[in-house]
Amino acid sequence: MRRVCFLLKVRPDRIEEYKERHRQVWPEMQAALRETGWRNYSLFLRDDGLLVGYLETEDFEAAREAMAATEVNARWQAEMAPFFEDLDGRPDEGMTPLTEVFHLD
Repeated sequence: MRRVCFLLKVRPDRIEEYKERHRQVWPEMQAALRETGWRNYSLFLRDDGLLVGYLETEDFEAAREAMAATEVNARWQAEMAPFFEDLDGRPDEGMTPLTEVFHLD
């Protein structure tokens, strides 16, 4: 299982609404994530808008491509795009994995 961590930046003026949207993630979005291989997926948000995402998956590119092919993801990404700074395109396309330098097993 590969551990993946990525960073995005939520617009400071949209932080509260972003948190509210994630308290109510659509059940069909959650199901699609599970079905396409996203495991142990978490988002962490700092007060200044720094968003840290973490997930585990067998193959991140395959999981991301499978998710991108779903209709629910297209709708979710369209709704989430206005929340982010410095993105050209969909938020899921900005998920660039960080390099893991240490892991305590």
